[in-house]
Order: sequence, then structure tokens, then C-alpha cells
Amino acid sequence: MKWNRDEIAGYLSSIGLALLVAGWIRYTSQNELTNITKGILIGGAVLFVASIAVGFGAILKFFSKRSSQLGTNTTILAVAVIAILVAANYMGYKYHKRFDLTTEKLYTLSNQSQTIVKNLNRDVNIVFFNKRPDSALDDLMSEYKNLSPHIHFQTVDPQEKPDVVKEYAAKRMSEIVVSSGDRIEHLNPSGADPDTSEEDITTAIIKVTRDKVKSVCFVQGHGEGALEETGEDGYAAAAAGLKKEGYTTQSFNIVQKGGVPSDCDVVVIAGPHAAFFPAEVGALQKYLDAGGKAMILINPDVDAKLDPIYTEWNINVGKNMVVDSSGLGQLVGAGPAAPIVVEYGDSPITRSFTRAMTIFPLVRTVSIADRAKTDPSIVELLKTSAQSFTIPGLKPGQKEVAFDPKTDTQGPLSLGVAASQLSGKSKGARLVVIGTSSFADNAWITAQKNGDLFYNSIDWLAQDENQISIRPKSPTNRTVTLTDAQSAIYKWIDLGLLPGIVIFTGVAIWWKRR
Repeated sequence: MKWNRDEIAGYLSSIGLALLVAGWIRYTSQNELTNITKGILIGGAVLFVASIAVGFGAILKFFSKRSSQLGTNTTILAVAVIAILVAANYMGYKYHKRFDLTTEKLYTLSNQSQTIVKNLNRDVNIVFFNKRPDSALDDLMSEYKNLSPHIHFQTVDPQEKPDVVKEYAAKRMSEIVVSSGDRIEHLNPSGADPDTSEEDITTAIIKVTRDKVKSVCFVQGHGEGALEETGEDGYAAAAAGLKKEGYTTQSFNIVQKGGVPSDCDVVVIAGPHAAFFPAEVGALQKYLDAGGKAMILINPDVDAKLDPIYTEWNINVGKNMVVDSSGLGQLVGAGPAAPIVVEYGDSPITRSFTRAMTIFPLVRTVSIADRAKTDPSIVELLKTSAQSFTIPGLKPGQKEVAFDPKTDTQGPLSLGVAASQLSGKSKGARLVVIGTSSFADNAWITAQKNGDLFYNSIDWLAQDENQISIRPKSPTNRTVTLTDAQSAIYKWIDLGLLPGIVIFTGVAIWWKRR
């Protein structure tokens, strides 16, 4: 059997197109361009080009016909339209822009996530181990990848790629692994539905890219809030939040340790009920003089004997209690003894607190002692309303308070400061002092932006300013509640009036055209 050039060209083009289609199907199903897939695609392209070269004469003869020319024009027009659509889709994929129209920007990554991802200087691999992709996770990962070329995401079927499972030490289906270099974080170890929480993924990115895992150390021995305590006065919730922020936490006793441990990046004194020994105060001063970072949360009616630190740092801690007669405290069921703050100082800690509220149950004033001094640099973080004022304290059973111009100070009042040493042997040291520890305990840390204030303060002290932001977002409840009368009116309009108008209009048009 003898084949002519046209038949050979036809066979070559058919085989070439078949290989191209097979290669494309293989690539889309595996979502990876393997060497075998490359070989199939290259082979198909070579055969197809060869078919054009072998049958070039027949192609010229075909297009010389009038009917072919008309068909060619139609084909060219169709191809042009397809090419425009393909180009538009490619541009949309390459440079796409999404608009989040929700009030709380629920479908936009938080400022914290955006800052962290944009500042990445190393690659981060995120792998989702499952048989099939998860659309919600894919959408979330698209937001991350659009912010930085260092973010790489893939869905891996554990049965098809056991080598990848071994590489990332994955243990369960639906597990998400975040890695960078030799650091690996595993999300969703329970094996349930994929954890698509932005907060968890951003935290994992922080952990695997941070050069050092920093430690937040809580002082114990004076009745301070305990990290493991789950009651209202405890700090178990704060400890869990710090873990999500990428920190480790530990408790220590200054006397037992003989000072502040060397591995403490931030020291927290959370609501002591007893005085510190002079040697303990000296150890804290020595730590700060060496460039240490500390947070002191000091409740009213407690003299912890920390005045030498306050004096050295130009901070005035009032011997008083602040109340607010504006009635705002009643919104949270706390009354005047829980001032609500909506005005903040210019500090990285509170810079993102636009229209945000923080609540401070049983709080004292903390302010700048001598405003003429410029070192340390101090910012008054928290300002109460003009309806607030100081009182000497609350007596047992006292429910009503009144302003006494002889002894009390009228608001606005400062409830907390952030200070940093600019020169001298303690250059670089940082200190945050707030007039209550209750705002960050288990009972209040989730109220409004209290948690953000606490975590942002730790981030600032640890010099992790890129983590400072407002954290989780929640949708506003927009449920419309109707009275019985409104419901009846709505039902008559929906089930009677509107259908009646449509039917009447249809009958009228039919009658007119009859």
C-alpha cells in the first residue's frame, strides 16, 4: 500500500493533535508538568508541525478556493474573538482585582496578614494534603499568593505522592503544612475539615519565618494572674493568644531564679497583690538597664513598691481609681467603675485603633510625670472621656460616686503609657505600664479590642511591630426584625399585590392584541 503526501500529513496531524490533547488532560488532572507530560506535549507539537510541512501544498490549494476563502474569513474572525477572550482572561488572572464590599472587609486579609506576607524575604510552602482541592482554602491562598511571590501553595493527594507526605511529615488527611527552610508547622492535626482560618495560617507563617521564637515571661510570687489559671482572674486566654502570635510563655519567680532569666524577651507583671522585695526591684531595674522590655499591669489600691522603676522612667502611677459618669460602662454591664476608652495616643500599639473601644475595669491613672523630659520617650496610650474623674477608691458596698473638686481630678485622664529609652546604657529598653490587670484577664481579654491592646503591646515590646494590627473580624448582625403587622403587610404585597399586578398586565396586553 502506497501513501501519498496528503495522507501522511493527515495521519501526522491527527496523532499530533491527539498527543497535545492527552498532554493537556494529563497536566490539568495532575496540576503538575512532569517530564512524561512534557515529552507528550513536545512530541505532539513536533508531529503537528511536521504535518503542516508535509501537506503544505495541499493547504495552499485548499485556501485558493473561493469557498475556502469565505470559510477562512469566518474562521479567522472566530479565532480572533477567542484570542481576545483568552487574552482578557489571562490579564484578569495575572492582574486581577477583587473588591470586598462588606463593611468589615470579611473577605480581605487583615492588615496584620498583609504586612507579614508583603515583608517576607524567604519562600514559604503551604501544602494541603487531600484527594481533592478545597475551594474555600484555594480562595484564601489566592489572597496570600497575590501579596508575595514567596508564598507557594499546592494540594497533594497523599496516595499519589507518598514522597511529599514523607518530606513534610504529614500524618492525616486534610492536614495543612506550612514550612520554610527546616521549620514546619502542622495545622488541623485532628484530620477534620481543612482549617481555612486566616489567623492560624498567618500565625504558622510567622512561626516558620521568624529567626527566633521569642519568650514572654510572667512574674509570679506576688499574687499575679497565673498562665494556667482558667478562672476569671487568670491569664490562660492571654497565654493561648500569645501562642497564636508565635511566642512561647513561661512563669518565673525572681527570688528563686536570682533575677530575670536570660531567655526572657519580654517580662510581664500582671496585677501583683503584694509588694516586691527591694532585691526584686533591683533585678528588674538591672534587666531594663540592659535594654530589657517589660509590661507592668498595676491595679488600684495595691502598692507593689515599684516606685523606683516609675521614677527612673518618668512615669506617674496615681494612688487613685478612675470612674466614668458618662454611662458608657453600662453598655457592657460594668457601670462607672469600668471606663471605656475611644481616644488613643500616637503609638504603633494603638495606631490602628480607629473607632475602637477598650474597657478597663477598676483602673488607676498612669501618666507622664515630667513632660519637659524627652528621654525616655513616652506616649500616653489611653485617654478616658471628659466625664471621667478620679476618686480615692471604692469602699466596700459603695455604689454611687460623685466628683469632689478638692480631691478629685476631672478627665480626660491617662490610663497607660508606652516608654522607650533613647540613649544611655539602657538605650533600646521599652516599658508599658497600664493601671489595671483586669483588662487582659480571662474575663475581659475578649471584650472589644482589649486583646488587641495586650497583644500589640507585647509585639511592640518584643520589637515585632510588623505583627501589630486589629485581629479577627466578625460580621455585623444585619437581621431585620418585623412586627406582626409589618409581616402581614409584607405577605399581602408578596403573595397578593405583586402577582396580581403581573396577571392584570398580562391580561391587558393580551386583550389589546386580540
